[in-house]
Amino acid sequence: MKNTETISHEGIVTKITDDELEIKILAQSACAACHAKSACGMGEQAEKILTVPRPKDKEFTINQKVNVRMAIGQGNKAAVLAYLIPIILLLAVLFVCLGLGINDGLAALISIVALVPYYIILYLKRDKLKKQFLYIIE
Repeated sequence: MKNTETISHEGIVTKITDDELEIKILAQSACAACHAKSACGMGEQAEKILTVPRPKDKEFTINQKVNVRMAIGQGNKAAVLAYLIPIILLLAVLFVCLGLGINDGLAALISIVALVPYYIILYLKRDKLKKQFLYIIE
């Protein structure tokens, strides 16, 4: 990892395939005070399922406790893709619509609908995005 600062969570292996692991991560009370909680998104949820590439050099079993680490920079990138870009897109379309004189309700609806292509693109690029996020399983 390029960045030495990492976000780390304890999790439990819930599913194993030839290529991937599903790991259930439980947010702990320490998440509330964590400086990186906005980057990893665990502060808002009690439980999250991560699907990560299975390390070929390690053996895993169902219900095995593991530690999942990710560089903070990668967590920030995920937050930008999931939260920042959509809100900027939503607000930009809303203000353009209002500037064009479209009524408030229709402008809001158009702004929300404008997010659909963005999320479709993210969905279509999911395999490429998965490769950009490196998880370390310990």
